[in-house]
Formats: sequence, structure tokens, C-alpha cells
Amino acid sequence: MADIVGLVAMSHSPFATLLPPADPSGPGGGFLADAERVARAAARLAPDVAVVIGPDHFHANFYDVMPPFVLGVEEATGFGDFGSRAGALPVATDLAWSIRDGVAEAGFDVSLSYSLTVDHGVVQSYEMACGGEIPLVPLVVNTAAPPLPSMSRCVELGRALGDAIRGAALPARVLVIASGGLSHWLPSNDPRDPSVVGERREAMIHGRKYAEAFAAAREPRVRAMAGNPDARVNAEWDAWFLRQLSTTDLAPVVALGHEGLEERAGSGGHEIRTWLIGHAATAMPFAWTSYEPVPEWITGMGIGTTFAVS
Repeated sequence: MADIVGLVAMSHSPFATLLPPADPSGPGGGFLADAERVARAAARLAPDVAVVIGPDHFHANFYDVMPPFVLGVEEATGFGDFGSRAGALPVATDLAWSIRDGVAEAGFDVSLSYSLTVDHGVVQSYEMACGGEIPLVPLVVNTAAPPLPSMSRCVELGRALGDAIRGAALPARVLVIASGGLSHWLPSNDPRDPSVVGERREAMIHGRKYAEAFAAAREPRVRAMAGNPDARVNAEWDAWFLRQLSTTDLAPVVALGHEGLEERAGSGGHEIRTWLIGHAATAMPFAWTSYEPVPEWITGMGIGTTFAVS
């Protein structure tokens, strides 16, 4: 039987790699130092596999077909956006299929991919938390393209995911990694929004045909958002969220609903769905948290971990 040895939940940001601080006291320095400490602690757990839960940022999934959840079972390829790792990633196929079967029995018909592309939303935290060398099972959650899966549904999926991992007939030590958030405000990604028009709207719907070109055009716009010390981050809400996940009670977060979450944490804050899934899967509250608001990276940069006693 597989064992869940711990959970690492962490924010990601393109600027963690593109705009690292010149010295440890600079913006993001505290987050990066804590991420290194977490990686060392995670290595001591000696995990065999990482189940990585993260979003896609219109690099693999578009509005021609927009699934709420996608599980990679055979091949996974890093897109290489914003300086993240590009190319083939090792996939734990046997565990991936066990997870698919387990969540299906629990009533989740997740979309399936034999050839999944993942962007920095999966790759950055995978590399930061465990070095990006052990096999992974990637689970991509739609957190950017409305309508989104409800937070209650994400919690239910997390519970099913945890049961599926523990029920796998594999002698594997599994580290769960949740990547996303915390509070940050981004332009709308909803084609129903009157402000989403022209080439941008066309790219959201038909971008699969020219994903590389779409990304090349988009990256300069995103890079231009970096370095602003006045970018909006809600540190107070981020701290509340981390405190809440230091308990086993996810109901207050779920109760916010879509609109309440976006009001407090921004459109980018919807990425905390990945944390809810990971938290519910491990069924263990955070034992340790770290936080640094980094408006220069347009994101509240947080980490939450809990490791099982082995």
C-alpha cells in the first residue's frame, strides 16, 4: 500500500525565477530561503513519488475544451514558460492509473491525458519542493478559466485523491505538492467579459493551434507587471487562509464561495483550490507555515507543510 508522507503547499510566481532578489533581504528572499529549507526537510522523507496539483495558465488548456480536472498518466512535458523547466518529466504511471481508478470509484470522471503539457504552475513547485527528479503524477486544476470547479467539489476530490493514493497497491512513499496562490489580482480570463476582446479572446479559445506563439506574445505583457512595489496583495487574507489550513476545518474557506474568494484574494486567488485538494487528500492540517507578501512578484508568497511521522 502507498503511504502519504507529507504535504507541501506553496505559492508560485513567474518572477521567483525571473526576478530573484539580489540579496536575501530583497523581495522574495524570505520565501526562497524557506522553500530551500522545506526542500531539505522533504528530502529527508525520501519520497518515491510526488503527486503535484497545480493550475494551467493557458499553455495547455483552452476554451475549445476546458476540463475542470486533468490527470496525466503517461507522458508529461514542461512547457518552459517564464524560465521554467522545459521538456520531458518522469511520470509515475502505475500510481497515476491507481489514482484514476480510485477517484472514478468515488464519482470523479477526471479528464485523462497520455501526453500532458504542464507549465510553471506545476513545474516550479515540483522543482522547489523535491528537486524535480522523482517521478510525479500531475493533476491540473482549472483555476483560471471561468466557470471554475467549486471549492466544495475540490475538497471532495481531495478526499477521493487521498483515499486513492492510500489504496494503491504500490509500496510507494508519496509526497503531495499543491502549487498556487495566494492572493493576487490578474486581468479577466472570461470570454463572456466585455473587456476580453480581439486577439486576446481569440487566443483563449483557439490558442491550442498556436500555443507557442500565444505564449511568446503574452509573456512580455506579464513580465511588464513585475517589480511594482504597489501591486495589490492582501496579506491579511493570506494570513487568515494559512491559519485556517492549520486546522482540519476547510468549511470557512469553502463558505466564501467564488465571489467571496475573488473579492478577498483576487482572480489569481482562485489557485488556492489546489491547496484545498492537497489539504483534503492528506487529511492533515499544516504543522508549519511561512509567508511573505511580494507585490514585486504580484503575489502573496506562502508555504504550508505537514509531514507524517514515519
